Amino acid sequence: MVLVLIPLFTGLLGILFGYGNEAIWESMVGVFEVALENELICGPLILLIGIGVWHHHHKKRLSLIPTRFNRQRREVCFMPEGATEPVFVPWESLSAWIIEAKGVTQFGVHRQYGMGIGFRHGETLTSLEFQCAGLELAISHWEAIRGYMEYEVNDPKSIQDLQDLQGPDDPPHEGLHTFRNARARMHQQIREGRRSRLSGFFWYLYHVMTLWTIPNRLVEWEVRRLERIGKQALPEVMREWSEPLPEEQWSKPSEELLRLSEQVRRMHKRQPHRPITQIFAEVCRRAVD
Repeated sequence: MVLVLIPLFTGLLGILFGYGNEAIWESMVGVFEVALENELICGPLILLIGIGVWHHHHKKRLSLIPTRFNRQRREVCFMPEGATEPVFVPWESLSAWIIEAKGVTQFGVHRQYGMGIGFRHGETLTSLEFQCAGLELAISHWEAIRGYMEYEVNDPKSIQDLQDLQGPDDPPHEGLHTFRNARARMHQQIREGRRSRLSGFFWYLYHVMTLWTIPNRLVEWEVRRLERIGKQALPEVMREWSEPLPEEQWSKPSEELLRLSEQVRRMHKRQPHRPITQIFAEVCRRAVD
């Protein structure tokens, strides 16, 4: 669809601005015919390949058991590969690290980043690592987990949704509500004069070309499917472990953690522009010394 529309818009602009009329029209028709012919052949093939890849990856989720964090118990549940029973690890015994790798090719210097968490189970290090787009993003992943477990982050909105496309009663994932909120915000900006009507026209044009609300509906369907699959894959012992506890049974942080956290807060207050990673490193170094 996009391949067909691009030469059409290009030709119309050429005619409107007087760039050669007949020659441009003939070239526009030629490009349109070639694009249409290729899209009719390649479009269904690409769609079938995409559906096959999607189905292959989603079948893996039937047996995939994610790592779970329980801040009421202050424990983390791992399901190591090949294990038959989950392993429950105290939160404060967990280790976390950031991975940074550099390599040189004929195209220049390539950098790769990742984040890992893990624990020692006897003599074996059980870990979970995943790739990140940048060093700051890898640190942010860990900070989101740490903030959640320490009751500093209680909802996803406080650490994401920079465009403010979710209302207070909306679910945390994207969906129809984000589309409607974006449209309402766009109309509000036009009324306030912060956005032109031409910009609003292109907003509608873009979403018409991307099939209007169909992508958002597919996201909602995908989220419901993943939630259903995730509940089916959990072992019974992990489901019981995930049940909420009465507040009087909640685990409390250790005295050492509370002391170190207070030192971090005081140091960050004195030096607000200093990177938080350096503050954590200095506090930990002092604790070891």
